[in-house]
Amino acid sequence: MMEDNKKNSLGEVKIADDVIAAIAGLAATDAEGVVCLAGGLTHDMITSSNVRNLRKSVRISIEDGKAAVRLALILTGNRSIPEVTSDVKEKVVSAIESMTGLPVTDVNITIAGVNV
Repeated sequence: MMEDNKKNSLGEVKIADDVIAAIAGLAATDAEGVVCLAGGLTHDMITSSNVRNLRKSVRISIEDGKAAVRLALILTGNRSIPEVTSDVKEKVVSAIESMTGLPVTDVNITIAGVNV
């Protein structure tokens, strides 16, 4: 497991990939048009479940102090996929960068299903 490490004169802070995945999953499921993560996890389920359950739907890789995110999502059938995924990308980048200070280089999305 990779972790983002921040060190200063007062000590070190490590942010586990699972925590960054939870932040990404919450941000993604907050976007209008997203039903849930591909594993069936909704926004409420992410906040109350073990973050390790996210591994099927959210992948985080940290390289050179930068994060790349892969998401698998189920969308509603009443919105444009490009609009929904653009909104998801903006929300995920904003959430990760504001909560962790970690720059995000990529947010790649797989549409695993559409609820019609």
